[in-house]
Amino acid sequence: MSTVLGIDPGLQHTGWAIISNSDKNSMQAVAYGVISTNAKDVLSARLAMIFDDLTTVIERYQPTSCALEGVFFGLNAKTALSLGQARGAAILATAHKGLSMGEYPPATIKQAIVGTGNAEKEQITYMVRQLLNLDHDPQPDHCADALAVAITHLTHQDYADRADRSYK
Repeated sequence: MSTVLGIDPGLQHTGWAIISNSDKNSMQAVAYGVISTNAKDVLSARLAMIFDDLTTVIERYQPTSCALEGVFFGLNAKTALSLGQARGAAILATAHKGLSMGEYPPATIKQAIVGTGNAEKEQITYMVRQLLNLDHDPQPDHCADALAVAITHLTHQDYADRADRSYK
């Protein structure tokens, strides 16, 4: 059985999700949530909160691996910088706990979940709900995105095998 931590990084909102499976056809959502930081706080406090909260999630659910959404290069420089900083905090939290990690570009996640790399957020949310047999849409969108990242990791083992195994 595999348990995956999926992360949708962001400085204001970092989505996280834990899913497990006994095989590729049997996935279930264990838990998911969002780490929200306050824009009025200093950057170091915001990054520390992302690191600390993800570390707590890892300690509580003991995932066997982690998957992170990659950077979308159409972002402006300021957005890309803040996203990169949040990603760094998330990567450090997973490395600190010795997790192997896969990274997936947004188009790969959309393709894996919906069947097209141009899928809209509503389509991703709908398919995540169907694939995990949820009785409601995971909210907010950051949760659905984190679930989608974790599903992609579980269902694309050949891609995951080429990913960085560990930051240890």
